[in-house]
Amino acid sequence: MLPVIRINNVWKYYQGDSTGTAALRGASLEVDAGERIALYGKSGSGKTTLLNVIAGLDRISHGTIEIEGNNITELGEQFRTMLRRKRLGFVFQFFNLLPTLTAFENVYLSLELAGETDKQAVYAYLKAVGLEGKGNRFPHELSGGEQQRVAIARALIKKPAIVLADEPTGNLDSQTGMQILELLTCTCREQRTTLIVATHSPLTCRFVDRTMRMVDGILEESLSVPETTA
Repeated sequence: MLPVIRINNVWKYYQGDSTGTAALRGASLEVDAGERIALYGKSGSGKTTLLNVIAGLDRISHGTIEIEGNNITELGEQFRTMLRRKRLGFVFQFFNLLPTLTAFENVYLSLELAGETDKQAVYAYLKAVGLEGKGNRFPHELSGGEQQRVAIARALIKKPAIVLADEPTGNLDSQTGMQILELLTCTCREQRTTLIVATHSPLTCRFVDRTMRMVDGILEESLSVPETTA
């Protein structure tokens, strides 16, 4: 079976050529369907850049990226847009909910963009993330943890092949962050959804199958879980 993600010798320069700053330096990675992976590293190490090139939001300078066997580095923007709408889910540090839409509408919009219209599925997913009865609330009427639960429902309702999460607990207190990590990783496991989480927190690494360290744009597998501090 082909890996759901295959990254081969990917470089990313931010000034257009090899004289620019390298955000990614020869990154290579294969991810199986349903696998949960942490990209662990400090701010500026290249984690977000790697997520962005996997999603086709940013173009690479060299190398190849395949998603479900499709070389996205050779395909047009229309294909990459449809890939993001139908096959990729996103969870962000600052939630990125539309402030003028209710929780229900934020989740439903994701489903609608994927070409589906099952409103009952929205209610089911809000219930699954612990927000039953709160679908009519706007983001400003929800706590940070509740907003991130909406974001998780929004990412997973279209049953994507891959969820990309960029510091999903970075704007939450530690207890809420643990709850969100457990919810996100368990739901992805149940749906057989591949999950890649960018994080600077060692705690996150305890919720995944494999940890990849990123240092100055270099990606390498970690043989041990990073130690947490008291």
